[in-house]
Amino acid sequence: CNLRSRRSPRSVMASPTSVTMMTVLSLLMPALPLSSAFTIRTAALQHTQSQSALPVQCARGQSLAHMRVQSAAAKMCMPESERVAMLVLAGGSGKRMGAAKPKQFLELMGKPVLLHSLEQMLQVKQLHTLVVVLAEEYRTLDFLAPILKDERVRFANPGAERQDSVENGLAEVPDECTLVAVHDAARPLVSLDAVHACLADGAEHGAAVLAVPMKATVKESEDGKFVTRTLERSRLWEIQTPQVIRPQLLRDGFRRVHEENLEVTDDVSIVEQLGEPVKLTLGEYTNLKLTTPEDMIVAEQILASRD
Repeated sequence: CNLRSRRSPRSVMASPTSVTMMTVLSLLMPALPLSSAFTIRTAALQHTQSQSALPVQCARGQSLAHMRVQSAAAKMCMPESERVAMLVLAGGSGKRMGAAKPKQFLELMGKPVLLHSLEQMLQVKQLHTLVVVLAEEYRTLDFLAPILKDERVRFANPGAERQDSVENGLAEVPDECTLVAVHDAARPLVSLDAVHACLADGAEHGAAVLAVPMKATVKESEDGKFVTRTLERSRLWEIQTPQVIRPQLLRDGFRRVHEENLEVTDDVSIVEQLGEPVKLTLGEYTNLKLTTPEDMIVAEQILASRD
């Protein structure tokens, strides 16, 4: 969607959270390379815009404010009979982070990124099972010891590709679970409100995914050198996690993937291969996927602003 404010510049007031974030980040700028400083300023500005933007018109005539009301209502409506299985994908190597260890083990505000995600997911309502897709060599790390005391937690092995990891995790989901939510360990900033809204949408529609309207202009290129066309931004959504799917629907999707030798880049794409609908649940721009060192700095400021 086009995020256009209807207020004049004089009347736009940044929230205290945004002011704090911009102030702290500005102190970091002199110590960073120009490219890094630009990246961080951009992320901080996007965070500020997402906090202060007025309701805007989205595809099919809905406003973001209206969708937020719908999401808030939806999170209260998941039937009590639903049993949730969370799959936390923590098998990535995180090469783009450029760190000495996988990014899910880097410290964020004094504890590993993975621990942030696991602690958050263990608070999900009606959680029956938490499957951590993690290589065996890391399962004995000290910070995991308290988590493993929870009888709902179990492990699965990561696969060569994301879809393989999800399928391995799905194999550990008990039959009594009625919803599967797949979440990236590298998204430790997702709120419980957003998770619950997505679960409610998944319960109602069979599949749902957290997403936010695309802010940037996106251009398509066939050769990587020249623009082929500009895509209509009002129809574009940036997909996040968790992604919520009925277990049998996901199994049927994997069957189709194997039969036709398909490659899919995210979890609900498997459902799309079946021609089934996937509900867009309005997410939050602060639900960052930690990919680069600059993301870690921004994530720390977002977490600090929540205290």
